[in-house]
Amino acid sequence: MAAELPLPVAAVTRQTMAQERVFHGLTEAVQQSTVSAQVTGRIIEINFDVDDFVPKGAVIARFRDKEQKAAVKAAQARFDQASAEFTRVADVYERKLIARAAYDKAEADLKAAQAELERAQEQLDNTVVRAPYAGIVTKRHVELGETANVGQPLVTGLSLEQVRVTVDLPQDMVGVVRERGQARVVLPHLGGPGVAATSITVFPYADPASHTFRARLELPAGLQGVYPGMFAKVFFVTAEVQHLVVPAAAVVHRSEVTAVYVVGSEGQIGLRQVRLGDVANDSVVVLAGLSEGEQVALDPNAAAVYLKQQVSGPSS
Repeated sequence: MAAELPLPVAAVTRQTMAQERVFHGLTEAVQQSTVSAQVTGRIIEINFDVDDFVPKGAVIARFRDKEQKAAVKAAQARFDQASAEFTRVADVYERKLIARAAYDKAEADLKAAQAELERAQEQLDNTVVRAPYAGIVTKRHVELGETANVGQPLVTGLSLEQVRVTVDLPQDMVGVVRERGQARVVLPHLGGPGVAATSITVFPYADPASHTFRARLELPAGLQGVYPGMFAKVFFVTAEVQHLVVPAAAVVHRSEVTAVYVVGSEGQIGLRQVRLGDVANDSVVVLAGLSEGEQVALDPNAAAVYLKQQVSGPSS
């Protein structure tokens, strides 16, 4: 360049950028489940209601446990008796005073009593229903004092710790999504370029009514301000194309005109109208008006002052 300019410049460059198609999806909790009764009995305690936060391991409900405690007590007595009998028989067997069959029977009786005690203890443990993970109660299916049967739903809940996105794809997108496996998720209320999906799963069957394929996108854990049931925009990468780009700082907006200050090889400056496309990080795609390698001013205000000085000429 013939003369050094008193302002920063940058070259119009060509960059490889992702070409994307956008679809609308919904967020959902990765962990969502219904806790059911494992015993039959009367509910004597319910500690949480709809919209309550439940810590992991917290007691959700208790069942009347009188029968289960009695069963454990009886099973413990039978186990103690079988254990004592086995000890006696083993001692006699070591002195070769009884046959092997008697020893085997005592051992089998002990194992059966132990298994019975474990089953009884498990049934007693099942009278206390605990949260499998920390989360929010979304539905309560029973009331205090109600008798519930094995398998009957008690509460439904979900975890807020990790959220994913589901979206329905047309048939022509299935192949490219599986091949490229790249997408970013934008939540309108958060703004910004969005977050990259950590993995994408496309279900291997279509909905018979809409003929679309469900895709599930996993998101990074710990995202703030993201909850199940939100709308999301999903941008799937379909190809990579080259575009001319300029720094976003070089762009001037005047009324309905979009332009940049172009710096010539001899240091002359001119305002040129351009047509721009998408914004990518700190750059803007140039659709028309510039060529690769041309120089643009990074400080439009300083460029305007410099251009005015060029037009008016040096002051006397």
